[in-house]
Amino acid sequence: MEKGVSVERAIELACKSTMNLGTETVDLSKLYGRTLAESLNSKVDDPRFDNSAMDGWAVCSSDFLNEITVLKIVGTSKAGGKQPPEIRTGQACQIMTGAPMPAGADAIVVVENSQVKGDKVTLIGPANKNYIRKKSENLLRGEETLSAGTRMSAASISLTATMGFAEVKVVKKPKIAIISTGDELKSPGAELLPGEIYESNSYGISVLIDKMGGHAIRFEPVTDSVNSLREALTAAASECDAILTSGGVSMGEWDFVRKLMEEEGDMKFWRIQMRPGGPPLFGEWNGVPIFGLPGNPVSSHVVFLMIVAPWISFNLGSGAHANALGKYVRAKLQDPIAGAKNKICLRRIKITSKNDELIATTHTHQGSGNIHSLVAHNALSILPPGIDARAGENIDAFWWNE
Repeated sequence: MEKGVSVERAIELACKSTMNLGTETVDLSKLYGRTLAESLNSKVDDPRFDNSAMDGWAVCSSDFLNEITVLKIVGTSKAGGKQPPEIRTGQACQIMTGAPMPAGADAIVVVENSQVKGDKVTLIGPANKNYIRKKSENLLRGEETLSAGTRMSAASISLTATMGFAEVKVVKKPKIAIISTGDELKSPGAELLPGEIYESNSYGISVLIDKMGGHAIRFEPVTDSVNSLREALTAAASECDAILTSGGVSMGEWDFVRKLMEEEGDMKFWRIQMRPGGPPLFGEWNGVPIFGLPGNPVSSHVVFLMIVAPWISFNLGSGAHANALGKYVRAKLQDPIAGAKNKICLRRIKITSKNDELIATTHTHQGSGNIHSLVAHNALSILPPGIDARAGENIDAFWWNE
């Protein structure tokens, strides 16, 4: 077991323990947020044929030596209709957006620049060749267009449909157990006795798991009992692909998650050089990966963003550097931020865009028990160990998705 590892080393160690996820086939209506298990090659050319990008007239550009041209109308081309007749010099074919180009035509005049009288149309140029969408200019049949590991967005789902797929193979959603620990925890809505608090971590972490493309399974909170914890971990390991615990990982007498993992589990690391979120652990219980998150709500949330999310992304095939929960950016500080000795400092900041520049501000105190600080802000500073940041400086930051 390694102690006091860097964030990068924590991710590296965790990625050596993987979830055994299979694949399944889903249709397009259920594809959002899923991860492709295999690359997709287009079944068709896109466009399948040369077609018009505008409503107007298909013409021969050679007819437009003068600004105004009168041409004979020889037919109409509409989307989904029959192939229009071939046109020659002196002729024009009315054409709709998306309709196939007639043979012989090499340009489009927009409908606004036309006037029809009988079987003739008077056209005012220009005759624009750029208004023609060429066959296969977007997609070439047989070409790999989406790679395995792609997390499916609205745009990529539309692209998948364009390629001709009604269903595709994706990585199965990992089932991830969440177990909060502590005698003081009570379910929200219950009456609190002296010394008790409402359990909140599992609710927020569940949402993060679902946003990552997993399936969160919340277990009932476990009291400070080694036997109860052992039973809960064993039950979770029997039905889930991974386990997340909350609380019980520090150095206190009642930190049973750490003690049980040291004595009966397979610990890979304990403690990370980051603030907040220093005391997490990672290992395996009965062969199933387990993250022990801190009990403080901000710490557990931050550890998930920085360590667990990259690990889940790695397991889904997108790579540990692909984080569906946010992106890494540079932002200019408006307020000074104190760093942390020997640790990466992850202060809560709020990023806004102003004059094409990302601006970072702070709005609440930074205590790891202050969950409101995650609501008042939308990003984390990433300050190297021992570095303070002054107002006006540009810093690295992780900007999470709302």
